[in-house]
Amino acid sequence: MKRFALFLACLGMAAGTSAQVLPSEPVTIGDGRVVIGGDVAVSIAPEDPGFFNYSDYEHSTLREFRLGVTASVRATDRISFLGEVRSENFGHVSPLALYARVRPFPNRRLDVQIGRIPPTFGAFTRRAYGRDNPLIGYPLAYQYLTSLRPDAVPATADELLRMRARGWLTNFSIGNQAADRGLPLVTAFRWDTGVQVTTAWRAVGLTASITNGSASNPRVADDNSGKQVAMRGTVTPVTGLVLGSSWTRGQFLSRSVMNAVAAGAPEDFVQRAYGLDVEYSRDRWLVRGDAVHSQWQLPLPSEPLAHGRLQALAVSVEGRYTILPGIYAAARAEHLAFSRIAGTNRVVAWDAPVSRGEIGGGYYLQRNVVARVSWQHNARDAGRVTRDSLVAAQLLFWF
Repeated sequence: MKRFALFLACLGMAAGTSAQVLPSEPVTIGDGRVVIGGDVAVSIAPEDPGFFNYSDYEHSTLREFRLGVTASVRATDRISFLGEVRSENFGHVSPLALYARVRPFPNRRLDVQIGRIPPTFGAFTRRAYGRDNPLIGYPLAYQYLTSLRPDAVPATADELLRMRARGWLTNFSIGNQAADRGLPLVTAFRWDTGVQVTTAWRAVGLTASITNGSASNPRVADDNSGKQVAMRGTVTPVTGLVLGSSWTRGQFLSRSVMNAVAAGAPEDFVQRAYGLDVEYSRDRWLVRGDAVHSQWQLPLPSEPLAHGRLQALAVSVEGRYTILPGIYAAARAEHLAFSRIAGTNRVVAWDAPVSRGEIGGGYYLQRNVVARVSWQHNARDAGRVTRDSLVAAQLLFWF
C-alpha cells in the first residue's frame, strides 16, 4: 500500500505540474562544459512469489523506486569525464558508471574509454534504465537469474538439477555454501570496468573491450586471474534498420572456487556469450528482436559434463506502435531455454525453461514524463510457482 500511495502521489504531482512544465533538458554549467542529467522511476506491482522478475539487486524490477544522476565534464576538446550514480528502493547509492573518454583524433570517429564503462555486449544493456524500454519488465536474457553462481559450484549433476528454478536463492556444496542469488545470461544492472575502444565508418560501428569479470558477473575488482574480452559490431544498411552482433569471453568463477576444484585448469572455467539483435523503425512502428546464447564451462568434480559446458538460449521479440501523439501500445514475447544434462535418474534441462509475455502501453504527460501500465505472464516447468501473472504500473521522469 505504501508503494501504491507513493505512485499515486508521484502521478498526481506529475500531472499537476505538467502545466508548469517540469525540467526537460539537462542542466548545463560553464558554457556547456559540465552537463548534469537524471531520471526517476516509480514502479508498483503485486508480490512476485515465483521470483520471475528478481534482479541482481535482490528485488523485483516491477516493484522499485529508482533514482539516477548522470554528469559529464569536458576537460578539453579531446578528454571528457563521465559518471552516473544510482539508488534503488532507497538503498545505498552506487556508481553505475565512472570513466574517462579520450578522442585522440578530433575529426575521426574514435573513442577510448577507461574506467567503469558502458557494456560492450548487446543493445539492451545500454537502454535498460532509459525510456527506450517500451515496457516495465526486462527481457529474460538480461534479468532472469539462473541457478549458477560465481562463488559456488555443484559437485554432481544431481546437485545442480536440485536447484532448477531456484536462481533467486541457490546454494552448492563447493565454495561459498551460504544461499545467494544466481547469475543471468547477461546482466543489464552492472557495467563493466576496464578499457573500451569504439569506432565507426559510414554505416558500420565497431566496439571492443577488455574488462574484469564476465557478461553475467561484471566486477570492479577482479576475483580471478582472467579478463573478459568483448566485441560488438553494428550495421545500418538503410534508414531505420540496425543489425547488431556481439561476442564475449571471460572467466566467471572466483579464485576461491577454482582453488577448491581439483579437476581442470582455471583458464577453462569461462563464460562465452553470443548475441544477435535487430531494430527496425518506420512511421508509427518500432520492432526489435534479440537472441543471446551463453555457455558456461563448469567443473563437476565427481562427474564432469559430457561436453564440458552448460548452455542457455534466450530469444525475444518486441514491438511498439504509436496510436496517437503521446499514446503508444507495446508487447514482448520471449523464451529462455537450457541444454539438457544427465542426472542419476533423468535427462533434463539443467535449469527450468521460462516463457514470458508482456503487453502494455504508455501515455506521455509531457515530453519527458511517461506513465505506463503492463500485464505480464510467466510460465516454467519447475519451482514452487510455475505460472504467474502480474499487473504493473510505472511513472518515469527524466531530464
